[in-house]
Amino acid sequence: MKNNKSIIIWLLSGCILLFIMVMVGGITRLTNSGLSMTDWHLVTDTFPPLTEDKWVDAFEEYKKFPEYQKINIHNNFTLSDYKFIYFWEWFHRFIGRIIGMVFIIPFVYFIVKKRLDSETIKKCIVLLFMGGFQGFLGWFMVKSGLIDNPDVSHFRLALHLTFAFITFAYTLWVALDLIYPNKNVVITSLRSIARIALVILIIQIIYGGFVAGLNAGLVHNHWPLMSDGQFIHDSVFIEQTSFLKNFTEGKSGVQFIHRTFAYVVVAMMFLLYFKSKKYTLNTLQQKGVYSLLIIVIIQFALGIFTLLFHVPLWLGLAHQLVAFVLLSAMVFTLHRLSK
Repeated sequence: MKNNKSIIIWLLSGCILLFIMVMVGGITRLTNSGLSMTDWHLVTDTFPPLTEDKWVDAFEEYKKFPEYQKINIHNNFTLSDYKFIYFWEWFHRFIGRIIGMVFIIPFVYFIVKKRLDSETIKKCIVLLFMGGFQGFLGWFMVKSGLIDNPDVSHFRLALHLTFAFITFAYTLWVALDLIYPNKNVVITSLRSIARIALVILIIQIIYGGFVAGLNAGLVHNHWPLMSDGQFIHDSVFIEQTSFLKNFTEGKSGVQFIHRTFAYVVVAMMFLLYFKSKKYTLNTLQQKGVYSLLIIVIIQFALGIFTLLFHVPLWLGLAHQLVAFVLLSAMVFTLHRLSK
C-alpha cells in the first residue's frame, strides 16, 4: 500500500469529486435548473457569463426553448431567477471538467513515471472511457428536454444517474484493490449474497432515477400504504396504456416499485447480516456487514420521510447522499468478501 499511496489518494479524490458531482446534480434536478444551459461547449462554457450583456444574451437564448415558453414565461421569471438556475447547471458541468482534469493529468504522470502496473492501467483506461461516456449521457439527457417537452426523459436521467453511481463504484473498487493487495479466504455463500444485494441496490437506484425524473415522489405521500389506504393504488394500473408502461412510465407505478423494492433491499442486507453470523469474519468484513445494516435502515427511514413531506430539497438530497454512502458500503463489503 505504501508504494501506491499517491495512486490511492488520486483514485479516492476522484471518488469524492464524483460524490460531490452527484450531489450537485441532485440540487440541479430539485431546483429545476438542468435545462438552463441550452448548448454544450467544451471550452467556452467553462465560466459563466462575465458581463451583464452576456447574461442578457444567454437569457434571450434560454427564452427560445420549451421550459421558458411553456412554464417560466407564466411565472414572472426574471434575469435574476435565470442566474440562479444557470449557476447550478454550470457548477454541475464545471465539476465534470474538474474530474476530467484530476483524472487525466495524474494518469499521464503515473504512466510516464511507470508507477502503474499493466492491470491498473487497463482498469484506469476503463475509467477514462466511463468518465467520457458519463459526460455524453449528461448532454444526451439535457437534450431530451430542449425539443418539445420541457422536462428531461426520466429514462435518460436514470441512465445518467445510475452510470455515475457505477463509475463511482468501479473507481472505489480499483482503489480498494490497491489498498488491500493481500487476498482473503473467500466465503463463497456470503460473496454470492453480497453480489445479489449489489444488483438489487442498483435496480433500486435506477428506479430512484425514474422517481426523480417523473416527480413521482409528489404523489401518494402516505406510508406504509399508498393513497386511499391501498397497498397498490388503483392508479398504478390505469395511468398508462400497457402493463409495462405503468411500471416504467407511470408516476404511481414507478413509485410503487421504488417504495416496495426498498423492502427487498433491506431484506437482503439483513440476510447478509444473519448469514454472516455463521462464519468467522475478519474485522473489516464484520465492519462492512454491520455498516450495511445501519446505513440501509437510515436510508429506508429517509425514504419514508422524503415521501411523507413531499420531497423537500434537503430531504431529497439527504436521501440521495445516503444512497451513495450505502453503495460505498456495499462495494467495500463485497470487495472484502471477494478478495
